Amino acid sequence: MRIRPPARPVIAGFREWAARLPEVIGLFVTSGTHDFLIHVAVPDADGVYAFVIDRLTERREVVDVQTTMVYKHVQPRCIEPAGPDRPRSARKVR
Repeated sequence: MRIRPPARPVIAGFREWAARLPEVIGLFVTSGTHDFLIHVAVPDADGVYAFVIDRLTERREVVDVQTTMVYKHVQPRCIEPAGPDRPRSARKVR
């Protein structure tokens, strides 16, 4: 999502407000096209719609909201180390 104006007090105020919402389980301040990535837990697609319409767009500083639905979350059992300490058996990408 994007907010305007992109000023420190506006970003800080929105961040503090959004982090207190019961649906929010993760909040990221980002660079690039969007200012925030908000990870929410809601029961269904109607819950996403209600969160966007009833919560986010009530704020004057919110100028754009883009939603993405996660169908499945797959995580590897372990994370391979990055950099020079990684095992030699790690496959090299060419």
